[in-house]
Amino acid sequence: MRTRLVDRLAELSRGAGEPVVIADGPDVTVVRDGGTVLKAHAPRLDPAALAVRLRVAAHPLLAGILLAPLGGLTGPVEGRQVSRWPYGTTVAPDAPEAAPWRAAGRLTARLHAVPADRLPGPLPPMSGQANAARALAALRATLTVPAPRAPAPRTPADPGPAPARTPAAALVLRAWERLPAWARDEEPRARPRALLCHGDLHLGQLVRHPAPDGPWHLIDVDDLGLGEPAWDLARPAAGYATGLIPAADWAAFLAGYRAAGGPAVAPGDDLWPPEVDVPARALTVQLAARALVDAVTGVRPLDDTDHDLLAACARIAAMGDGTRPGGAT
Repeated sequence: MRTRLVDRLAELSRGAGEPVVIADGPDVTVVRDGGTVLKAHAPRLDPAALAVRLRVAAHPLLAGILLAPLGGLTGPVEGRQVSRWPYGTTVAPDAPEAAPWRAAGRLTARLHAVPADRLPGPLPPMSGQANAARALAALRATLTVPAPRAPAPRTPADPGPAPARTPAAALVLRAWERLPAWARDEEPRARPRALLCHGDLHLGQLVRHPAPDGPWHLIDVDDLGLGEPAWDLARPAAGYATGLIPAADWAAFLAGYRAAGGPAVAPGDDLWPPEVDVPARALTVQLAARALVDAVTGVRPLDDTDHDLLAACARIAAMGDGTRPGGAT
């Protein structure tokens, strides 16, 4: 069923064709009409910070790195800020062998090299650690929801008790507590870095523009800001560490990043630079927490990927606290 917000975005698109809903959820709604894409941003985002992020994306120093928006913010529309973007071709999910890992690494390195003091400001913090802490807060909130008095009888396909009320949630919380306080967004890092970072980097954040076969660009500025550049390597690193991303793909991403002079890790051929260790653990715990919340709230059941993340959380829970050598403090 189309939401009122989707209908309003379709009206704003002003295109001649039938708008296509790309995403429609509580945190993001995206509608495409021809060569234009309209995005309704999460209600939690500060409009002033979001406006700065759009101005950064439109800055000439980001040309060829970030996709530039088509103007500034529109809003509020149904209580949400809306931005307008050119359409780009996304990474094909059914062709993993063609995924642009090396290009993603190069773009990430170029983003980190942009001098932040030459950009519009004030630049907000990169949202990586805050997003992880928010995911764990959501998981804790599910633990306070009363369980049903009389659960329905189980069927062979029934996944069993709500996972957020089983040892799985406790395991994820234990893994979270093994992370250093800076990775949990509880205190500043001892030796902070403040480079321009994407904040939520993964293959879904790349498009070819102009469509269909232009150069790759990064998209989604919702978490863009100043912070620790290794956090932008955390999602692919976590995928490699959990076996969800082949070693060759992670190696291609890392090689592209290093070849472009990326500052987050030291030069060389080490497939597990110590700088990525803690951010990768944090992303693993964050993704596992999100999966459990989705399962207990009925969004979707746990799948094989989620079980791999939970297994990784078990290993993290058994590790040190991330403050020793190799822990990227």
